[in-house]
Amino acid sequence: MGKVEDATATMIANLEAKTGKPLAAWVKLVEASKFSKHSERVSFLKSKHGLGHGYANLVAHSVAGGGTLTRGDDPVGEQFTGPKAPLRPIYDAIITAARKFGEDVEVSPKKANVSLRRNKQFALLQPSTATRFDVGINLKGTPPSGRLEASGSFSSMVSHRVRLESVKDVDKELLGWLKQAYDQA
Repeated sequence: MGKVEDATATMIANLEAKTGKPLAAWVKLVEASKFSKHSERVSFLKSKHGLGHGYANLVAHSVAGGGTLTRGDDPVGEQFTGPKAPLRPIYDAIITAARKFGEDVEVSPKKANVSLRRNKQFALLQPSTATRFDVGINLKGTPPSGRLEASGSFSSMVSHRVRLESVKDVDKELLGWLKQAYDQA
């Protein structure tokens, strides 16, 4: 992944950690304010909510893009446009947790999904439908059970899939499987 994408992904992950609100919540807040100009949005976020210029600019660009960054260099943002936009908090929660596994976690966005890598791919993140977010996990040798189903036709790049519908589904069980896959990578 390039430096711009890395920096953007880091900012998005850090925004929630520093403010307690994910990007989607900041976007809704600014949309409710009805500001039409980028500079008004930035000023509002800085003066009324204490955001630094970088974070305010990130949120303002996201508002202009309908909840995603408007620059063409944000393949992750493009995955969460339109009806898939409500799934973005799921992605953000997984990325925030996965980055805590180790400094060697590589986030590699593609057009339709995001690969999480270490020495090799250990997970695949994909907003599959307007209401379902799929997490592919490489856990070879682990039998499917409950939510941890065989990947089947989802992707030949992973051994298992977990279907998520809300950020509440990003729980200890899912993060345990992801950590196990990271350790095996």
